[in-house]
Amino acid sequence: MKKLNILVPIDFSDLSLLALDAAAVIHSMLGAKITPFHAYIPVADIDGLYYMGMGIGSQVNFSEIEPTIKDRLRQVAEEKLPKKAITPPIVSVGNAPQAITDEAKNYDMIIMSTHGRTGFSRFILGSVSEKVLRISHTPVLIVERESVLEPMTKILLTTDFSENSFAAFSWARTFAKATDAKIDFVHIIKYDEFKSMGTAQTFAALRKDRMNALIEEYFSDIKENVRPEVVLTSESPHEAIFNLHFSRNYNLIVMATIGRTGLKYLTLGSTTANVVRTVGAPVLSVNPLKDNPEEIK
Repeated sequence: MKKLNILVPIDFSDLSLLALDAAAVIHSMLGAKITPFHAYIPVADIDGLYYMGMGIGSQVNFSEIEPTIKDRLRQVAEEKLPKKAITPPIVSVGNAPQAITDEAKNYDMIIMSTHGRTGFSRFILGSVSEKVLRISHTPVLIVERESVLEPMTKILLTTDFSENSFAAFSWARTFAKATDAKIDFVHIIKYDEFKSMGTAQTFAALRKDRMNALIEEYFSDIKENVRPEVVLTSESPHEAIFNLHFSRNYNLIVMATIGRTGLKYLTLGSTTANVVRTVGAPVLSVNPLKDNPEEIK
């Protein structure tokens, strides 16, 4: 199996370090090389120098900032990961979401926490993690304090039958094969969009047939671990996903960032962004605008 190359952006807050815990789990499941990463804006972010344990002042030597940050990145990574899994830390100067996205072009996955130094960024449209979700073409795994990745036994995979949503299938399959996890393969239908419940149920049955065909196409070697399910609901998709997770407690939710509209990920109402904000489970988001890498073999 090819080892993943994973970029882990952290801001040295306790909450951001959750991403290193998740990276350790992924390393144990799939094998991975982990690169700790930090981006900062000189002066704006240097105030307080929380990662150096000192405040800004006339005695600060700015030429020592980057080596000091790299040393700190290495130190926190070694507290969470085996040394053999860690690659040299990277420090970038600039806007964090763009710096993360640019650097991640050479990686298979980004792992980061929703929360940052403020502790409340999950509720803010402009949070770093949400911006990365929207612009990164590298799959992004978002973790929370309550995230439980292992033992991985239950995966939720969503589809809206768009080509975009199919891009997430290989990731769900890779994790399921590595862990023998069960996949709930889910399509959500709002029944109030139909003239009658009978019409909605007929449509749902047709969708279920289509899901069975997709299982044969994409999951033939593990199809006994994949259960198709059409959810008829009056709720929004992210509310339906929240309720599924509440009742089943998934270890991982895998979904595409963009759906049938192709540009929906740019809106505040993006299903993936709302799931990340509200659900609490680890969410792996795949943006398929760029060609999706071949499945890890």
